[in-house]
Amino acid sequence: MVLPVHDVNPVRRTPVVTYLLIAVNVVVFVLSPLSTHLLGGTSVADQCEVVAFLDKYAAVPDELVHNRQEPIGATGEVGRAGGQVGCVEQQPPPFQKTPVLSVLYAMFLHGGWLHLLGNMLFLFVFGNNVEDRLGRLRYLAFYLFCGYAATYGFSLLSPDSTQPLVGASGAIAGVLGAYLVLFPRAKVWSLLTFFFFLPVRLPAWLVLGSWFVLQYLFARGSGIATGAQPSTVAYWAHVIGFLIGAVLVWRLRGTGQARALQPRWGPYAHR
Repeated sequence: MVLPVHDVNPVRRTPVVTYLLIAVNVVVFVLSPLSTHLLGGTSVADQCEVVAFLDKYAAVPDELVHNRQEPIGATGEVGRAGGQVGCVEQQPPPFQKTPVLSVLYAMFLHGGWLHLLGNMLFLFVFGNNVEDRLGRLRYLAFYLFCGYAATYGFSLLSPDSTQPLVGASGAIAGVLGAYLVLFPRAKVWSLLTFFFFLPVRLPAWLVLGSWFVLQYLFARGSGIATGAQPSTVAYWAHVIGFLIGAVLVWRLRGTGQARALQPRWGPYAHR
């Protein structure tokens, strides 16, 4: 496996949006019940709080495809039925949920520290150059669009799933696809993680191309993943986000607007 840690690809301006996205993702995770649960909250009450939180804010394929809230929702309270202790559910749910907005909320939620840190590492390494090329506002719109496209695309592949989807992976996959199109020859310092960590400098097309192939193979091998529980990865969302990002940026390259954003002093971005 190849783990990118730094690219040799300078930017002309501070990637404010990329840094802001990273900060918001970290703050939201730390303040959410997900981080408290993973730091040691193992009681039934803690678990029920997480279930209710995900019911309310996570994207759910069945809700997105049918554009309506599930008729039953967790309350966050602990109950007992048939001698079993579990989380109380209520019909109708004790909250109002707009499915289309849940996609936005879910983009800033993560199922665990490794999930969060892995996503933020990829965004940190590759997001700054894509932001520099597209411009801040266009980059933010691009990021959110890729996240929406990846989530809805995944939902269409698994329309009856009621498992929650969380994470910025679809949006970040779009950024990776854009980077591959814009800077295929940029050098990326990476760690080969087989039996030990071996630092190597590889071209972006190899690092990101191999990442995409692995996501596709994992998606094909696991069938259609069904959510973003801490132990589940929605590989098809990665594949869809990557392709959407690559196609969007490829089309932008042919516009005068995109050409105006080219570096003003030489082809340094492709070293």
